[in-house]
Amino acid sequence: MFGNPVPQKRSALATCIALAAGVSAAALTVKPLSVFAAEHPNLVISAADIDAMQGAVEKPGRFRAAFLSTQSSVDLALQAPIAVPVPADAGGGYTHEQHKKNYQLMYNAGVLYQITENPKYAERVRDMLLAYADLYPTLPLHPKRRPGAKNPGKLFWQSLNEAVWLVYTIQAYDLIRPSLTDAEAEKIERGALRPVVKFLSVESPETFNKVHNHGTWLTAGVGMAGYVLDEPEWVEQALLDLDKSGRGGFLRQLSTLFSPDGYYNEGPYYQRYALMPFVTFAKAIDNNEPERGIFEYRDSIVMKAIDTTIQLSYNGLFFPINDAIKSKGIDTSELVLGVATAYGESGNAQLLEIAAQQDRILLTGDGLKVAQDLDAGKQQPYQFKSMAFRDGKDGNEGALVVMRQQLDGDQALIFKPAAQGMGHGHFDKLSWQFYDRGAEIVTDYGAARFLNVESKNGGRYLPENETWAKQTVAHNTVVVDETSHFDNDLKSANRHHPKLQFFHADNQVKISAANIDSAYPGVTLTRTMALVNSPGDGSTFAIDLFDVKSEKPHQLDLPVHYNGQLVDTSFDLRGFTDSISALGKGNGYQHLWLKARSKPDSGLTQITWLNDNGRFYTQSSLVDGNTEILFTELGANDPHFNLRAEKSFIARRNKVREHTFVSVLEPHGEYNPAQEFTLEAESKVRELDHKKIGDIELVAIESNAGATQLLAFNRNPVASASTESSFEYRGINYAFSGRAKLFLITN
Repeated sequence: MFGNPVPQKRSALATCIALAAGVSAAALTVKPLSVFAAEHPNLVISAADIDAMQGAVEKPGRFRAAFLSTQSSVDLALQAPIAVPVPADAGGGYTHEQHKKNYQLMYNAGVLYQITENPKYAERVRDMLLAYADLYPTLPLHPKRRPGAKNPGKLFWQSLNEAVWLVYTIQAYDLIRPSLTDAEAEKIERGALRPVVKFLSVESPETFNKVHNHGTWLTAGVGMAGYVLDEPEWVEQALLDLDKSGRGGFLRQLSTLFSPDGYYNEGPYYQRYALMPFVTFAKAIDNNEPERGIFEYRDSIVMKAIDTTIQLSYNGLFFPINDAIKSKGIDTSELVLGVATAYGESGNAQLLEIAAQQDRILLTGDGLKVAQDLDAGKQQPYQFKSMAFRDGKDGNEGALVVMRQQLDGDQALIFKPAAQGMGHGHFDKLSWQFYDRGAEIVTDYGAARFLNVESKNGGRYLPENETWAKQTVAHNTVVVDETSHFDNDLKSANRHHPKLQFFHADNQVKISAANIDSAYPGVTLTRTMALVNSPGDGSTFAIDLFDVKSEKPHQLDLPVHYNGQLVDTSFDLRGFTDSISALGKGNGYQHLWLKARSKPDSGLTQITWLNDNGRFYTQSSLVDGNTEILFTELGANDPHFNLRAEKSFIARRNKVREHTFVSVLEPHGEYNPAQEFTLEAESKVRELDHKKIGDIELVAIESNAGATQLLAFNRNPVASASTESSFEYRGINYAFSGRAKLFLITN
C-alpha cells in the first residue's frame, strides 16, 4: 500500500482530457493519484449505491424482481462444490466454460453480499479466490493456445478471456474485501490478482498497448485493479500505456477506435463487445475521480458510442457486418450495462424503451434508476435515425450509412463505404443489406464461426471465415476477375478506405454515394444507393447504381445474397439438376455451387423471391444482352458442413472497361399459407430507365398502372441544400433544390 498522499498536481491524463475537450490545461486541477481504496466497493458500484439498493429490494417492482432472480440462481449455484479446474480446453470446452461461470458467480455473489450482508455470499467468493490463488502461480501458458499466437492466456486460451476474468473478478473482490482478514486478502492478491495484472500488463506489452478491443479489455482490468489494490501506477499505465507515452492505453483507444459519431472501427458486433470494458472502466474512473470528466472526454465519446450501438441494430439484432455473429442483439449483457450507465448519466427517457426491450435489470446504482423509472412509466419512444456514421478517428475514412423509413413496414438499407475494420474486417467495400418487416432480405453472411462450440474449431473462427466470409464474393458488391478487394491483403486494406461523396435524407428520399479506386489496381468503383417511397400509393424501392471504370477489360461480378425462396424469373433458366460444380477455384468462388445460369435479352430482367415474413421481393435490373445471371448456393468444398446453405444470384459482365449495374429492389404483396391467400405476387415495375444529364442522374420506375416515379439527384459531391438543378425528361422540364427529389409522374 502507499503512504501519505503527495501534493496535488496535474496528471498527464488530466492534461490530455483538458486539451481534447478544448479546456485550457491551467483550468483543470485534479487530485493526485493516491490511496484509492479508502473504502469498498469503489468501482462500478459505490457505497451510496448499496444504501439505495438495500432499500429498493424491500419494495415491489422490477429491481426487487431482478434481485430475487439473481439471488435464486446464486443460491442454487452455491449448492454445488467449488470447481477451479486446471485449464485444458479451448473456447466452449469444460474448463473454459467453468472459469467463465466462476467469475460470473463471484461477481453476482459479491453484489448479493453487499445488498444482503449475508456472509455466505462473501465466503463463497473468498473460497473461490483462495483456490485461484493456489492455482494461478502454477499455470504455464494455456495448452490450447494458438501456435505462434502473441496473445496467449493461462486460465484461458487467449489473454483476452483472461482480461475479462479480471474485469469481473476485481469487482467481486472489491465487493467482498470488507469481509476478509488481512491474511486472506494478502494471499488472494499475491497469489491471483497481482500475478494476473502482471501477466496482462508488463508480460503482455504487445496486447496491453494495442489499440484494439483486446487492448481495451486488458487496460480496463488492470486499471480497475489499480483502483481496488491502491496501485495508482497501474491506473496511469492503463490510461496511457505501459510507458505512459499515450501511444496506447485506454485514452488512445477512446480517441482512435471510435469516430466522432461514436462508430467503432470493427463494426457493430465488436462495438457491442468492446462496450463492456469501455463503459465499466469509465464508470470506475468516474466513481473514483469524477473531476477527470471521463464521460465528457472527446465530446462525450463513451455516451455517443452507447447510442450508436443501439442505432446500428434492426428488430433487436445488430447489423452483421465484418466478423459478426448474427444472433447478437441489443439484449446482450454489454449493451444492458451500456444503456443503464448512459441512463444514469443522462436521464434520457428514450433509453428506457431500449431497457424495456432488453428486459434485464442490473443490480447496480444505474440499474436501480432504470428499474424505478420504468416502474414509473417514464419511457419514451426511441428514435432510430437515417444517418451516415462516419468512420475513422477523424471521421474522414468513409462511413457506415443507415437509411430507414416507416412506410408499409419498418425498412432499413445499410450501405457500407466504411474502413476495413482491422483484422475483423471483411473485403467488401461498398456492399449493402436490406431489411423489411422485421426480416433480413438482402443478407450479409457475417462470421463463419460457432461461438463456444468446441467441436467446431474450439469455438474459434472457422477456416471458412477466411476462405468464404471475408471474401468479396460473399458480399453484395462488385468482384473484379474473381479476385477479392485488395487481393485479400489486410495491410493494404487498412491503409485505404472509400470516400463518402454525399448523404442526404428527407421524408421521401434517403440517398448516399461513395467511391474507391484502391480496391483493384486501375479500377474505380462508385456506388449510389437510395431508399425512396411514394406516399401516394405506398410503394417503396431500394435503388442501386454501381459504376465500374477501369483501364483494362475485366470480368465484373455483382452478387445479391438473398434470404428466401426463389419463386419467379422473367427469363428462362438453364438449371443443373443431374450434377453441379463449384463456380470457381478460389477467393470464395470455390464454396459456391452453380445451380443455374442464363443470359437474358437486353432490357428489363426481374428475379422474385418470397421471404419468411410473407412478403415478395423483386429485383428489377437493366441488362444489355451480354450480362449473364448465375444462380448459386453455398456449400461447395465444405467437407465439415461449416457453412450455411445460403443463396445468391450474380450478374456477370465480361470483358468490359466500363459498366453500370442498374437495379431496383421492390417489396410487394403478401403470402399467407395459414389463411390460404396470396396477394400481389408479381412486381408492379413495368419499365426501368437510367440517364445521366451533366451532374444530374435519373432513375425512372414505371409501374403497370402507368405512373412513373422519377428519382433525380445531383451527383456532384459539393452540391448543397441551396444548389438549384434542372433537367428535361421525355420533353418535360423539371427543377429541384438540394441533393435529390422524387417526382411522381402520372398519365
